[in-house]
Amino acid sequence: MDDARVEIDTIVGTLGDKYTRYLTPAKYRSIVDAATGTLAGVGVEIAIDKDSGVIFVADTEPNAPAVNGGIRKGDKFLEVDGIRFDDGKGTPDDVASRLRGPEGSRVGIVMERDGNVQDFILTRQPITITSVRSYMSSAKTDNGGQIGVVRIKSFSGTTALTVKEKLNDLKSNGAEAFVLDVRGNPGGLLPGGTDTAALFLEANKPLVFVVDKKGVQDNQSTYQDGMELERPLVVVVNKNTASAAEVMTAALKENQRAMIVGEQTFGKGIIQTIRQLSNDNGGVAVTVAKYETPLHNNINKSGIAVDVSADCTSNEDAAICVPTSAFKKPSS
Repeated sequence: MDDARVEIDTIVGTLGDKYTRYLTPAKYRSIVDAATGTLAGVGVEIAIDKDSGVIFVADTEPNAPAVNGGIRKGDKFLEVDGIRFDDGKGTPDDVASRLRGPEGSRVGIVMERDGNVQDFILTRQPITITSVRSYMSSAKTDNGGQIGVVRIKSFSGTTALTVKEKLNDLKSNGAEAFVLDVRGNPGGLLPGGTDTAALFLEANKPLVFVVDKKGVQDNQSTYQDGMELERPLVVVVNKNTASAAEVMTAALKENQRAMIVGEQTFGKGIIQTIRQLSNDNGGVAVTVAKYETPLHNNINKSGIAVDVSADCTSNEDAAICVPTSAFKKPSS
């Protein structure tokens, strides 16, 4: 079976597209879990430091076993369920597979924090992944106005509806300007990105141009005025902001609706579909189209340039790193 998986990986690799690739069973399950939004686990988002190979907690779900048991953002994985992950050979998907299991079962985790080793035994529970959160920032605009932040971790078919609800909540709390935080957002479903951008745009504004392998172009535009057209808007991005998150960012930037703050984005300007292989052998991610921004820019492999360069890596509150000069009302 392993030989067959290697052969599939080799065949897919000859296509010359690094994004068309074989997905191991662990990777395929991770993608499916993220798309469906529900799983049995401990409630952590996992990432890897590409330079050191260290696998760590990138984020935690509120009121989940991990955070309730004492695990914090930034903790490093040494061992999960008896398997070591401090040798640089594992991946975040490998760790995720070990953390998941039947509801009510227990899992042992060994973490490193500030040079100290800590042991945890957690009980797996159903986890609903929270892809959108909001809060009022401690930062203020240049005239002392309050800033509402919406953090979007990935895009699904319901993201825009959730963002709309969060914006209304923030308005009720006195927000006079908004920040959309898509740092580390790898994308997700394209309609989630375009529908979210449309919340801030007038009718008949271009959102994205989708071009298939035959050159057939699908022009997507807003069909009605969005819910929020007047308040200043900033999008905070970083080098890991990709795909559907870049579609949203480009739509807001090139329609002159938002200022983009942070660092150049990843540059993934393609659209993919995922197909499952039989007998739990994982799946295949296949590129089916590319997209262009409203101004017909192809950002694949180049990314989106920011309007204001800023170091936002260490800020939990995304608005802290945004200069007050970036909060500008939309041009009429």
